[in-house]
Amino acid sequence: MWGRTMPRQVLSIMTIFSFNAVLGQVTYSIPEEMSKGSVVGNIGQDLGLGVKRLRSGNARVFTEDNAEYVELNKDRGVLLVKERIDREALCGQTTPCALHLQITLEDPIEFYSVTVEINDINDHSPSFKKEEMRFRISESAVIGAKFVLERAMDLDVGVNGLQSYSLKPTDNFQLKLQDQQDGSKKVEMILQKNLDRETQEHLSLILTAVDGGDPQLSGTMRVEISVLDANDNAPVFVQEVYKITIMENAPKGTVFTTVSAVDADEGSYGKVSYFITNTFDDVHAIFEIDRENGVVSLSGRLDYEKAQQHEIHVQASDDGGLTDSCKIIVEVTDMNDNKPVINIMSKTNNSAPNTVVAMLSVKDPDSENNGQVRCNIENDIPFKIQTTSNGFYTLITDVMLDRERESEYNITVSCSDEGVPSLSSSVTLTLQISDVNDNPPVFERSSYEAYIVENNTPGLSVFTVKARDADWNQNARVSYILEDSSVNGVPVSSYVSVSADSGVVHAVRSFDYEQIKDFHFLVKAQDGGSPPLSSNVSVKILIQDQNDNPPQVLYPVQTGGSMVAEMVPRSADVGYLVTKVVAVDVDSGQNAWLSYKLQKATDRALFEVGLQNGEIRTIRQVTDKDAVKQRLSVIVEDNGQPSRSATVIVNVAVADSFPEVLSEFTDFAHDKEYNDNLTFYLVLALAVVSFLFITCLVVIISVKIYRWRQSRILYHSSLPVIPYYPPRYSDTLGTGTLQHVYNYEVCRTTDSRKSDCKFGRAASQNVLIMDPSSTGTMQRIQSEKNLKQVELEFIPEQCSSSKRG
Repeated sequence: MWGRTMPRQVLSIMTIFSFNAVLGQVTYSIPEEMSKGSVVGNIGQDLGLGVKRLRSGNARVFTEDNAEYVELNKDRGVLLVKERIDREALCGQTTPCALHLQITLEDPIEFYSVTVEINDINDHSPSFKKEEMRFRISESAVIGAKFVLERAMDLDVGVNGLQSYSLKPTDNFQLKLQDQQDGSKKVEMILQKNLDRETQEHLSLILTAVDGGDPQLSGTMRVEISVLDANDNAPVFVQEVYKITIMENAPKGTVFTTVSAVDADEGSYGKVSYFITNTFDDVHAIFEIDRENGVVSLSGRLDYEKAQQHEIHVQASDDGGLTDSCKIIVEVTDMNDNKPVINIMSKTNNSAPNTVVAMLSVKDPDSENNGQVRCNIENDIPFKIQTTSNGFYTLITDVMLDRERESEYNITVSCSDEGVPSLSSSVTLTLQISDVNDNPPVFERSSYEAYIVENNTPGLSVFTVKARDADWNQNARVSYILEDSSVNGVPVSSYVSVSADSGVVHAVRSFDYEQIKDFHFLVKAQDGGSPPLSSNVSVKILIQDQNDNPPQVLYPVQTGGSMVAEMVPRSADVGYLVTKVVAVDVDSGQNAWLSYKLQKATDRALFEVGLQNGEIRTIRQVTDKDAVKQRLSVIVEDNGQPSRSATVIVNVAVADSFPEVLSEFTDFAHDKEYNDNLTFYLVLALAVVSFLFITCLVVIISVKIYRWRQSRILYHSSLPVIPYYPPRYSDTLGTGTLQHVYNYEVCRTTDSRKSDCKFGRAASQNVLIMDPSSTGTMQRIQSEKNLKQVELEFIPEQCSSSKRG
């Protein structure tokens, strides 16, 4: 429905001048059930108010019943749906349904009235109070006999409300609808064909109620009819309409009327019972009827402010199932039972004379004199109250107020109605005199110093600066600003940020202790006065180191392509210094304290590593049995938490001569390379051999088939056939008796098995040269010179035939 019903634009805008306040009227129209956050209307544009004015005037939405269905977005200047609006819950059957709002602004105070009409959507189906109705109808019932059916209830209004009824099947009965004064329809079932109990003693009908929405919604009720014998007179009410007046404060149990219906039958067929048939209102909760004698009394409380009139539908039914109906109209008389309701719509602390400091809404739901209200100020204070329009009052300063003499006033406003007896209510406003901005913010400390661990998460809260202002309200509202400065040529805003509201200092980036140890900057605290006052404070941030760098080995240098080894003579004594592992750690403190440990070794009984200095020494005498190649793995660890480490491989050669060392380590390198590549080459060779074998097999089979087919064609042919042969053949391996390339001249008869061949000279050739001295195979292809296409010429008339044995 909302997709087809757009909010109507402003219906009317009316401006009425009032004392120091402007009263405007604007109306919007929206459908019910709009989603939260939907736009009702652009109130700023429609009232000629800018977003800046809405913010500075602290614009607010006020409702008389404090039901917050609509809210104001001051940043956009629009009214938004705050809570889901259910038109049926808000207004019931009352139309039109509207929300009455007030928009108030301050300094100066302005007041605008806003009406939001709530349009109905088809969100309720017609429904019956009962799932079925049962009738007992005599077979002697005459054509045209009426039977009142229960009316359906549809909470929607207008076209979306209940529109029509249908009754099926229509063999014996037809439906008749009668318009009532309240806009509803009286539903009657009219007998159009005589009933015959002997033929059919039970009928089952379906009554369907349909609304006028799009799409249409409907509800059904079963009508069960039992056919009886011999009741040919229906009850008849003495009056069709009863009109009653009753006071709204009438107590429960009050009898205010008696209805009566007469049935000409005798016995059980002449006994009449009375029922209230209202379905879609609260009549059953307020009124009750005695089923035997038709006495109508109060079972609940009346409230003139909720309903000024009630309509009671009464049905009379005899034991034969015949019925009649009447209507009781109850007029409720108002009593002065409601006090005036006072609401403070807006308030300001301006101390200038003849200035509106508050606006009040005073309502009394009673009618006529009972709802007429007058207001006055109690006590002797420098204020006066004036009425601006019906139900709205303004509180105005009478003289210039002095905050130093009196900083606060308690103003009591009393309002009373003109009912008898008069009812009254009062409200007390506390008014504080505005302050002047004469105190700058003062920081709690003269300077700040904070620590942060490196590698922090960007956005981390470091600490908080705090300043206080001795002024009041806006003049004491402190904002924090990071002063422009630089750290090592970089703006300080790239390092930290300061929350304007809370003063929390956040780290913008992740700090690295190895790059920056500390830095300074200034934070300014500024109040919200006009003009604003401010003060500065110095802040120092110190970066704390974290163990985020592993040790780095400087010696021995680890290279990927060559082997570096330390030589140890076989005559070396115990404690011989083989080499020294040198490592550094860019961290600081205990995170940079390094220790050295021997992790792995070819012979752990031959070498040791100094824990603190990294020196590798022999721990026993070197012997001839010791292997030439010795491989040591040394781990370097720092003292951080958790500890970080690095590993270095030290190759040691136990030998007295360099050639011995060279041969051993060369073999070692080649063996390693060979082992790494052996598997790869084996797999590759297997794949190539398999591919060549399959290819050769396919080629051989193809050639055999091709030759066989050609021989069959030539053998059975009666005409000379000159087959085509490839122009070039070569013995690529060079192992046969032929040269690499030959031109052939072939002479054949029609019988190719009896032909002589004449061979020509060799043509230019392609050569594949292998260079055994290189690490790979280089192919050089000589250019072809004077390459001629091999032609196979068949000249039967120039060739002599001969038989071959």
